[in-house]
Amino acid sequence: MLFEKIGLINEDFAYQPDQYVGVEGDAITYVGAQAPADPSRFGRRYDGAGKLLVPGLYNAHAHAPMTLLRGFAENLPLQRWLEEKCWPFEAKMTPEDNYWATVLACAEMARYGVVSFSDMYYATPERARAVTEAGLKANLCEGLLAFEPKPYAEYPICAQNEEYVRTLHGSANGRILMDYNIHAEYTSNQQVCEDIVAIVKDKGLRLHVHVSETEKEVAECRERHDGLSPVEYFNGLGAFDVPCTAAHCVWVDDHDMDILADKGVFVANNPVSNMKLGSGFAPIPEMLARKIRVCVGSDGMASNNNHNLFSDLYVMGLIYKGSTHDPAVVEPAEILRAATRTGALSQGREDCGLIKEGFKADLAVLDVAGPQWCPQTQPLYNIVFAGDGSDVVLTLCDGQVVYEDGAWPTLDLERAKSEVSARAKRIISEL
Repeated sequence: MLFEKIGLINEDFAYQPDQYVGVEGDAITYVGAQAPADPSRFGRRYDGAGKLLVPGLYNAHAHAPMTLLRGFAENLPLQRWLEEKCWPFEAKMTPEDNYWATVLACAEMARYGVVSFSDMYYATPERARAVTEAGLKANLCEGLLAFEPKPYAEYPICAQNEEYVRTLHGSANGRILMDYNIHAEYTSNQQVCEDIVAIVKDKGLRLHVHVSETEKEVAECRERHDGLSPVEYFNGLGAFDVPCTAAHCVWVDDHDMDILADKGVFVANNPVSNMKLGSGFAPIPEMLARKIRVCVGSDGMASNNNHNLFSDLYVMGLIYKGSTHDPAVVEPAEILRAATRTGALSQGREDCGLIKEGFKADLAVLDVAGPQWCPQTQPLYNIVFAGDGSDVVLTLCDGQVVYEDGAWPTLDLERAKSEVSARAKRIISEL
């Protein structure tokens, strides 16, 4: 495909009008202000008039099968939300429930320009099958609630994860990657954490963990661990000595942030989910000032309700201006970088997240001809504050069209909707 005379967000996160971008196979092979010498080699030509090309979005923290719980667990704080609603519901979910819920999540993400997501949940083979069929990318980890005081090797998931890494890591031409997971400090024990960190280090993989999501979590952690915060606790266990994405980090102090910065931890900011659960919001301006690697996540659909990551970008662009009384904090370029390049790096995908020659063709096209886009005095501000995921008209993942103009060429949306609706009703009836 050759995008012709299209506005784009370049690798420096600045707007450039009337550019040409050529895609061959799974990669971007041409970017320039002039048409390439041999445009026919790209095949399809895409008219960029009234369009804007942006890097595909990277959802750095998700629980894709929780599409089944959309609207089910409402108006509760995190611990009651988990214990009274989510965990009983999830106990009834079958592998095929997870498959169809992930298919629907992939459809929703592709619709809103998301090309890849980091997913912490169960039924990993079924989730991998759904993502592979949908044509998206994902870093998958199998969820573990380690309440029993025993080593990781004595949990069945230990052997399962060995198998998943052997059979799934790098599958679908590298679109599927396996991470390891520690759910949280309050759902694990020290031995399990140390064992998992050792495995991740030995295998050269990545770690995904919930950290300091609520004030209650931090207070109880300090009681259990001689005054240590979750950040200090995990750091002491070596969890940040491996590539790690720490989701939430809402209730962190200056010392915590110094650790996150020093260790190069990726912080997955979930602004909508954290606000909706009443947990608060992460101190993103302070994190960015410390050069902490901030990315963006939707979290699950029981606490966000949609995979339209543009909604998260909008909220992220507003809450810090309001809370700090400073309209200049958290600029749109920082938000877009977090949702694209930094998100890709959090997944270990070095050649992703930018519109740049040699990078993977992970792209989203926005229709910017609508009234909310006029005038385009500063297009980056339009993206965050005026546009929306509904403006996405084309999504490419590794050069493959996964959504275009209301159609999903890689999956059956109506079947997925029907399956998820029926399965959600069945599970609720069993509770």
